[in-house]
Amino acid sequence: MENSSLEEQKYIRAKKRVKSIKGFYVHLTVFVIVNAFLLISSAVSYGGWKIFWEWQSYNTLIFWGIGIVFHAFNVFGMQFLLGKDWEERKIKEIMNKDKKEFWE
Repeated sequence: MENSSLEEQKYIRAKKRVKSIKGFYVHLTVFVIVNAFLLISSAVSYGGWKIFWEWQSYNTLIFWGIGIVFHAFNVFGMQFLLGKDWEERKIKEIMNKDKKEFWE
């Protein structure tokens, strides 16, 4: 009976995790589509591709992009940026480098 309850809890947690990952990818897809549309429509409406060199063209992209990054950290944690075993790999890399320098 306990095993069934434990499996059910694991299933519920996994389902929530999948839902949050899916939500992030939907958010990212909408971000790309909307910003592509905004940039293209600005170029068409305001006189060509020179609009891409102006700061105002990227306001939505930059600030919404910051929101996307925070959403990614919320969903994936630091693994998103550095990977799962980053600290351990970096420690081994530095130790190997120090070892090699010591013997040279």
